[in-house]
Amino acid sequence: MKAQVLFLGRIGGGCSQMAQAFARRIASADIEITGAGIVAGQSDPKAMAVMAEIGMDISDQPLLKLMDIDTTAIDLVVALDEDAARSCLILPGAPAVIRWDINMPAINTLNERLDDYRKMRDVLADRVENLFAGGYLATIVTMKHHSETVLDYFSEGIIVHDTKRIIIWFNQAAEKITGYSRREVIGRDCHDVFTDGLCSGKCSFCDDGVPNFDRIHYPLNIMTREGRQIRAEMTVIALHDDIGVFQGVLACFRDVTEVTHLRQRLKTTQSFYGIIGSDTKMQAIYEHIRDLSASDCSVLIQGESGTGKELVSGAIHGESRRAGRPFVTVNCGALPEGILESELFGHVRGAFTGAVRDKKGRFELAHTGTIFLDEVAELSPNMQVKLLRVLQEGVFERVGGEKSLRVDVRVISATNKDLRDMVQKGQFREDLFYRLCVVPITVPPLRQRRNDIALLVSHFLERFNKEQERTIESISSDALNCMMDYKWPGNVRELQNAIQYAFVKCKGDTILMEHLPPEITSLPTGPRKNSRKKLDFELVQRALQKTSGNKKKAAQMLGVGRATLHRFLRDNP
Repeated sequence: MKAQVLFLGRIGGGCSQMAQAFARRIASADIEITGAGIVAGQSDPKAMAVMAEIGMDISDQPLLKLMDIDTTAIDLVVALDEDAARSCLILPGAPAVIRWDINMPAINTLNERLDDYRKMRDVLADRVENLFAGGYLATIVTMKHHSETVLDYFSEGIIVHDTKRIIIWFNQAAEKITGYSRREVIGRDCHDVFTDGLCSGKCSFCDDGVPNFDRIHYPLNIMTREGRQIRAEMTVIALHDDIGVFQGVLACFRDVTEVTHLRQRLKTTQSFYGIIGSDTKMQAIYEHIRDLSASDCSVLIQGESGTGKELVSGAIHGESRRAGRPFVTVNCGALPEGILESELFGHVRGAFTGAVRDKKGRFELAHTGTIFLDEVAELSPNMQVKLLRVLQEGVFERVGGEKSLRVDVRVISATNKDLRDMVQKGQFREDLFYRLCVVPITVPPLRQRRNDIALLVSHFLERFNKEQERTIESISSDALNCMMDYKWPGNVRELQNAIQYAFVKCKGDTILMEHLPPEITSLPTGPRKNSRKKLDFELVQRALQKTSGNKKKAAQMLGVGRATLHRFLRDNP
């Protein structure tokens, strides 16, 4: 059995030198024995004296420090005292650790007797013999290797790093997914290895200190060694020892690039960063957002009020390399110009009445991340000039300040107005428009994606049931038909409010016409004509998938009777 064993004490010398000597006398030739201290030490005359009494010379034992040893090659660490035990990591890929807690002789000038050293010598001799002759070493090393083999053959990539982000385990799947070999990454800071960081800005352990999570899960884009971008699902787990001390993290990830592309081709994505919709128009927006993931260009989101422009901005940030960094939102139409300037750029103490201290603005807070400027069309001409300078140069001054500040911020803006028309009318600066609108995204109104109404209703039913601890299971066909016919001037926000209103009115388990807001039910009612013509194969398949094949619930979701759905399925096998 090949193995490397390290005897570790608080101070290099004395105890670790004794343990090394006993181990080398017993161990077979293929077992490498090393001793070290957390801090540097020196040869202990008393330790050498008591070892000489039994015919063993430890004067030539090397005095090493832990930091000088490549622990990735060590199979077992024997922690000789409490301090040594605390310095050991209990992590996958790290050496196995056993703790002996040897009683060290008291250190004082009056202790001239060697009895304490003899007791320590005898205890070490007995424990080392048990470790090797009793078979414990072979068992411990075998269990360690087996556990590493299991991790190595997982289909998911696994990376383990310590509290300083030093990688100590990197399995075969991680090699295959990232393109990096194990020898390139073990023992190195993960931020020094991977381009833009493995987590593309979503790192859960970028700052010093203990992370405030036990387990988190998120999607991300990974840049491989060859510069290829792949889509991955990442789960990060905080690892602690037996007394709860944080030791490091285990990251498990899998490549879902092909699955993501398949969903795009099949147009089956129903939820994307909180955006609900499976309509082809929404699928195109999802794909557009993914295309923007590798770019830092400015994006202008256009659409009516209530269409979900802020959700789209959050999705753009979440898909980008800046994900995990600050995402700061400013409503440009909600504040007067003087307050808005201070809000965006900050102010210095004494800049105006009430400015009792320096304050950072939103651009400073968004440094390295993304700032979202909602209702950007409401900016005054003066504020348009100031914003243009930031976009052009990345530089601004706080209100009342003279020092220029530089920031690295991606800008996403949104408006429910036609900015091109405002430019032509002289109401918005043309140069600012082109700075903001490098890539435009238009979010369609709800009336242009009516197929998503049933999906949204189902989503809000589920959400409000959880929030209000209710059990409203469905919505009647008449009520859903009425909602399908309504024009929704307030879009998704108005639909959400309508379901909240219905939750207040409904006392049973089904939302009926009478539970909907008056402005929706005031439309002419009655049987819908040509309901079969409103069905299409893709819409029906989604409804059946959503209801796990339950035709009654699928018909309710589609707003038709069961007979209509059965006829459609019979005619469209």
